Amino acid sequence: MKKFFKRIVKFIVRGAIYIWCKIYYRAEIKGLENVPKEGAVIFAGNHRSYLDPPLIVATAKRDMRFIAKEELKDNTFLKFLIWTFDAITVKRNDKDVGPLKESLKTLKEDKCIALFPEGTRNGLEKGEKAKDGVAFFAVRSGAKVVPCGIKGGEKGNRKVTITYGKPLDYSELKGNKDKDILDKVTKEIMDNIIELAK
Repeated sequence: MKKFFKRIVKFIVRGAIYIWCKIYYRAEIKGLENVPKEGAVIFAGNHRSYLDPPLIVATAKRDMRFIAKEELKDNTFLKFLIWTFDAITVKRNDKDVGPLKESLKTLKEDKCIALFPEGTRNGLEKGEKAKDGVAFFAVRSGAKVVPCGIKGGEKGNRKVTITYGKPLDYSELKGNKDKDILDKVTKEIMDNIIELAK
């Protein structure tokens, strides 16, 4: 009964977010044909604001679990979204491997996860190096990566456009633990995201 109730809540909340994005932000969605209809997928996007996770959740037409920082639970609304979409929360600078195992388990079940290689909002603008998390999950699991480029939504330009790029397949690297390989994969993913966000 609890799972059924949560599915209903998720359906209603996702629909409400979609309508809100379309009306308030005049959201334009491009490249949906690039999103695989089945199988494990890692959604990776540029991170500019708190709008980004719900925007992807509402428009990708796939159920997914976001990887989010634990501190977001301090906000009542964000805590509700974390519960609704069964997000995987991570404590910064914590060596707990639980979230990592949970993410890999989700992909192994042919489900989807979503995260931001920048690691924080506007990470690249702040001069921070993109994190290897997406590359790690892609290489470890063999799941395809769908890059997402988000633009707009700033003051004076409220219209938001999200573009889903063609899936990136790193299955031939499955199991590889070479740091240089992960860095190379991360760069390719980020290059795709940046191009889509132009």
